[in-house]
Amino acid sequence: MTLRKPGRETDLEVKKWLNTNVSPSFCMAKWRNATIWLGSGMTTSCHHPPAHEIDVTELQSNPAAIHNTSQKKKDRHNMLVGQRPAGCEYCWKIEDIGPDSISDRVHKSVIYDEEDVNYVKNKLPTENFALRTLEAAFDRTCNFGCSYCNPAFSSTWVKDIKKDGPYENLISDGRNHFTHSHPSAQLYKKDENNPYVEAFWKWWDEELHETLDELRITGGEPLMSDDVWKLFDKFKEGSVKPDMRLAINSNLGGKDDLINRFIENAQSIKHLHLYTSCESMGPHAEYIRDGLEWNRWVDNCHKVCTDGNLEGFHMMCTINALCLNSLPEFLQQQIEFKETYGSDRPTFTLNILRFPSFQSPLILPKETLAEFRGDLQNWYSKAKTNPLLQEMERNHVERLIDYLDVVETPHSDTFEKPALHNDFYHFYKQYDERRGKNFTETFPRLADWYNSLNG
Repeated sequence: MTLRKPGRETDLEVKKWLNTNVSPSFCMAKWRNATIWLGSGMTTSCHHPPAHEIDVTELQSNPAAIHNTSQKKKDRHNMLVGQRPAGCEYCWKIEDIGPDSISDRVHKSVIYDEEDVNYVKNKLPTENFALRTLEAAFDRTCNFGCSYCNPAFSSTWVKDIKKDGPYENLISDGRNHFTHSHPSAQLYKKDENNPYVEAFWKWWDEELHETLDELRITGGEPLMSDDVWKLFDKFKEGSVKPDMRLAINSNLGGKDDLINRFIENAQSIKHLHLYTSCESMGPHAEYIRDGLEWNRWVDNCHKVCTDGNLEGFHMMCTINALCLNSLPEFLQQQIEFKETYGSDRPTFTLNILRFPSFQSPLILPKETLAEFRGDLQNWYSKAKTNPLLQEMERNHVERLIDYLDVVETPHSDTFEKPALHNDFYHFYKQYDERRGKNFTETFPRLADWYNSLNG
């Protein structure tokens, strides 16, 4: 069951019901969903708000404190009284575009039913709540070093910083993404006892295996983590909630033996969903997502759709300044996949990059941004009636088109354009040197503008 019922068939109707019956800032993710980075002991309610620390001392007596932190309890209170937690700015920016704009708080609430919404609404926000959906990363081991990623989430990025030093001449990167190796993102090494991982497995045995509807594993690259294969064993043993969904985020850039191991283990899982990431075509994708081999990635997508025993296959697109050039072509490719494997293979989401600000699509010249927006609009005008497109996908395309037209800054603390342009140029100049790439050859439509930034 979900919040959808007669009179609430659409996302907009669900949004209006939440606003009227709970509050205009309510989001079930604060109660029933969590994103947890076990390598560093950080958590948030979903992947949009900034992460905060888990109190490690509480975990000894209450492993549920890995989710029920004091910050989340404060945010729950604010949401129930109609106040907007500052950390959820991503959704507020979307909703402020207009009353019909659908943010992710709707998508993260609609998966629950009315009874559960009323249950959490009528409980004290300070209570501990069991998780229904969980997104967890065991570590940051990864074979990719995507341009918009950083050492906190990729061991390849760690190697980049340690080998060639911090990126220089960056003045707008308030989160300090590229200036150090983020040692705090991986406090515990492979041969050390990690209290957060220990708390996870303790909570798993006590409660999680019975309450979770969906467990989603992120990274790094999850297929490179020993704990992920331990999870596969739990599913094989049958020591999980019978209808639990297991979702894995994978860059699908692994060699044949890794992909084959995944496919073999997938056969024993009833509800398996695979998420992968890309947002552009060919050389553009290989440039943005360093480590990706385009043909191998496409082949692996076909392979898991054909042999992977998947209930769902999902494409996560991170909308950045460099992907718009070939985004319409990429989205058309997703429709071609749907034509082969069905409307949910893949489903796609368009997640708009905010950090680092200098890689946001909003830093592009207005005339260039208008051209890219026009390209996307032209594609969508032809594709929107395709029955293979789902409502959520249409919403994501429409909100991106509106976003590129209306929104001026990626987030409230964004620096002025000159600082962003400085960082854009200096970052990609060093990225090219370190990774053996060439910006102007890869993105000729942006070449003149890029060269003009070297002033």
